[in-house]
Amino acid sequence: MKVQVLVRLKAGVLDVQGKAVEHGLQGIGFNEIANVRVGKLVELEISAGGEEEARSKAEEMCQKLLVNPIIENYEIRTIS
Repeated sequence: MKVQVLVRLKAGVLDVQGKAVEHGLQGIGFNEIANVRVGKLVELEISAGGEEEARSKAEEMCQKLLVNPIIENYEIRTIS
């Protein structure tokens, strides 16, 4: 089963990469944008008996490696 994990910095955490993208876009004329945030998308192919098991395994992976829970939030999506 294909699983996507979307990881983003928590509100209030300075997103240096987002600020760099924001300044770059403004530098090429996109002045109407503000508050750019950059995240990461991790796609996994998980061998599992079903969606619930795949989500459970992805949750464990997030807690153990993929996410820093102090500064990041995440969302798990399963893809059919």
